[in-house]
Amino acid sequence: MKERVLATLEGVRPYLQIDGGDVELVNITSDGIVEVKLVGACASCPMSIMTLRGGIERALMLEIPEVRRVEAVAG
Repeated sequence: MKERVLATLEGVRPYLQIDGGDVELVNITSDGIVEVKLVGACASCPMSIMTLRGGIERALMLEIPEVRRVEAVAG
């Protein structure tokens, strides 16, 4: 599943990079929770929760049915 998560993140990464941000995969738990770290402009953006839920989580859940949730973790 890690390879599929990374491939999906590569698909959303250009949209984050346009605004000076990015996302890094931290962990995938056994119960389908993907932990990511928002970096660059995304780390301090007040809209980051919307980016996380509406962009990253949505893309991952559409592509990978085993993903139950995406959580942002501190680095």
